[in-house]
Amino acid sequence: MTRVLLVALAGALGTLTRYVVGVWARGALGTAFPYGTFLVNVAGCFLIALVSQLAISTTLVSPTVRLTLTTGFVGGLTTYSSFNYETTELLRQRAWAVGLANVGLTLVSCLVAGLLGLAGARRLAGT
Repeated sequence: MTRVLLVALAGALGTLTRYVVGVWARGALGTAFPYGTFLVNVAGCFLIALVSQLAISTTLVSPTVRLTLTTGFVGGLTTYSSFNYETTELLRQRAWAVGLANVGLTLVSCLVAGLLGLAGARRLAGT
């Protein structure tokens, strides 16, 4: 139960961080490009790789801390980081076809799902 609460709390902090970075980026950098999303995605990719590698190769990061930081905080910050880490691991293991399939399927499926969501919302709203 403690792990569940730690992940939930860290997830809330990650989500709050994403919101604060987004507000800051819009004010400081403008709205011509989604800078906030870009920044949290890059930071999330760095953090999940850093924490995961430290947990795998050293005793500096316990399994509970790893779970709290990666699934909780970084998961709240961005889910792109999980996609990136998993794809990076596939490529590192030389599973080229699976890694590239993951990239292609994710990009196409997410774009299609987003378009379907927009179409569904427009239909429901009558617009």
